[in-house]
Amino acid sequence: MDLDLSPAAEAFRDEARAWLAAHVPAEPLPSFDTPEGFAAHREWEAGLADARWSVVSWPAEYGGRDASLLEWVLFEEEYYAAGAPLRVNQNGIFMLAPTLFSHGTDEQLARILPKMARSEEVWAQAWSEPEAGSDIAALRSTASRVDGGWVLNGQKTWSSRAAYADRAFGLFRSDPEAERHRGLTYLMADLRADGVTVRPIPQLDGEPGFAEIFFDDVFVPDADVIGEPGAGWKIAMTTANNERGLSLRSPGRFLAAADRLTALWSGAGRPEATADRVADAWIGARAYQLYTFGTVTKLAEGGQLGPESSVNKLFWSHLDVGLHETALDLLGPDAELHGRWSDGWLFSLAGPIYGGTDQIQRTIVAERLLGLPREDR
Repeated sequence: MDLDLSPAAEAFRDEARAWLAAHVPAEPLPSFDTPEGFAAHREWEAGLADARWSVVSWPAEYGGRDASLLEWVLFEEEYYAAGAPLRVNQNGIFMLAPTLFSHGTDEQLARILPKMARSEEVWAQAWSEPEAGSDIAALRSTASRVDGGWVLNGQKTWSSRAAYADRAFGLFRSDPEAERHRGLTYLMADLRADGVTVRPIPQLDGEPGFAEIFFDDVFVPDADVIGEPGAGWKIAMTTANNERGLSLRSPGRFLAAADRLTALWSGAGRPEATADRVADAWIGARAYQLYTFGTVTKLAEGGQLGPESSVNKLFWSHLDVGLHETALDLLGPDAELHGRWSDGWLFSLAGPIYGGTDQIQRTIVAERLLGLPREDR
């Protein structure tokens, strides 16, 4: 792995840095879990797309720059360092899009990706169910074959961005007689379609970061099936591996937070009691950066993301928690007055849960990487 940037990569990074410096809002946008904030983030995303910074690694025909994965990582580092707004369409851009590139049709790519890049269509993830949680294979929502498509019935919960999103992607059981990991079909659905009910789930702050989605005889055309019917589990692993291993949590997020933590520690007089923890956070952020460079090199050479993504997911989840806990300890009794740190800590606590709980990740590591015997189920 060569860590020396080429002149072209350095020029790309410098261009991104200059554009962000000129365009990132001086004041943070309202929370995208509010109607006004959601609209403001859509507008920001449209501006990114106009300048072709929304999806830099995508082909130009879909709104990208044909940038390499390394250049994407560099852009993400600059994006977070500039304090740019969170990506309201991260479920679509960082989870669904890689799945479509691997398993979608040319028609689906042309129809879906340009609107996604501009956030004209914002996507929700509809995977978890009341009795399924991280165990996707236990889902009960069904997809029944009809002429020209499928009829969906069931309930999804903890669906990120669903309160205001336009569309959703998820798995549905299309063959009730098949084994747990078979007979699942990966489908996309319009959240404005007849038979769809979206019920927001307020968080502690009152904002609906999640929602329940109810499907009552909802028709989905064959054109919105990703891959082969019944092969949804294999396709979903593409989504999960990208979520855990590369796209959803770029190193830039943690590099920027570690730099802010270091500045906070210095401003507090560099207390010895937290020195090791600050150093661990700084080292962890850069270790994750190097690991991601290795992943990018592997993919550039034709490799694939596999179960090792679970090791990565465990690492960044706990890095995030430890980093923010250290910041709160530095702030002491005034921690709750520093919204960026306190909000970041609250969100970090979800890291060991979403995208597959720690328990699920450790089981994957034990069985698929270490070759340990499967537990009785």
